[in-house]
Amino acid sequence: MTLARKATAAVGCLLGIVALSACGEAPVGSAIKPGDPAAKSTARVGTAAEAVATSPKPGSKPGVAKEVADPLEADSYPAPASVKHASAAAPTQAGEAIVAAGAPSNAEVRKELQQMQAVERSARLNQQRTLTPVPGGESIGGTGTIPIPADVPEVIQKVVAGANEIADFPYVYGGGHASFIDNAYDCSGSVSYALAAGGLLSAPETSGELESWGVPGPGRYITVYANAGHTYMYVDGMLYDTAGRSGVYASRWQVQPTDDAGYVVRHWPGL
Repeated sequence: MTLARKATAAVGCLLGIVALSACGEAPVGSAIKPGDPAAKSTARVGTAAEAVATSPKPGSKPGVAKEVADPLEADSYPAPASVKHASAAAPTQAGEAIVAAGAPSNAEVRKELQQMQAVERSARLNQQRTLTPVPGGESIGGTGTIPIPADVPEVIQKVVAGANEIADFPYVYGGGHASFIDNAYDCSGSVSYALAAGGLLSAPETSGELESWGVPGPGRYITVYANAGHTYMYVDGMLYDTAGRSGVYASRWQVQPTDDAGYVVRHWPGL
C-alpha cells in the first residue's frame, strides 16, 4: 500500500469514529421531538437489552457498550424549546445546603441509630406507600422531593439532597453533560448530578460510562442501572428516573419500581 493510500485509510477511520454518537452528547436545547427523522432513527436502534455490555471480569478493564440515543426519551417529557428554567447550583453546594453543618459522620450514624433503624425504616416505608403518582405518570406529587432519611450514611443524604435539587427540572437530551450546572437534565445528566452531590462522581458521565461506575451488583443504599441508551437509580429504595415522569416539570422521584431487565447493575463499594 502506498503512503497516499495509508493516509486516506487513516482519515477514513477517524471520520468513522467521530460519527459515533453517545447518550448525552447532543447540545442542550436540541431535544429530539416525536415525528422528527432523528426520532424515527432512534426507534430503529434496538432494545435496551441488546445494547448492554457484559460485566468485566475481576482485574480486567471494564467494557462499555457503544452509545445510542436514549430509547426512553419520549417517556421523559422532553421540554419544548419555549421552556426556560433557571440553572441549578453546583451539585456539591446543593448537598451541603441540605445536610446541616456538623452532621454526624458515617460511623456515628451507624452507632447512634443502630437501635432506631428498624423503627425509622418501617416509618419511611409506610410514608413511601402513601405517596401517590400525579396523573400522567408515576411521579410523586407535592413538592416533588422526598424527605432526607436520617438512618443512612451522610453520603447518601447528600445524594438525596442533590437529586431533590433538580427533581422537577425539565428533560432535554444532552442536558447536564457540558457542565453540572444546567437548566435541564437528561437521564444520565440527572444521575450524574445526584452522584456528584454525594462526592461519588467528579464529572458528568453518559449512560454507557455509568455502566462502569462503582462495582458490579446492587447496593444497600444506592443502585445505578445503566446501558448504552438510558440510566436511572434507586436511592434508599426510591426510584429516580426521567422516564415515566408525569409532565415537563414533574418529579424524577417515582412511586413504583421499573423494569430492570437489560441494564448493567452497579453500586458504590460499601454503599
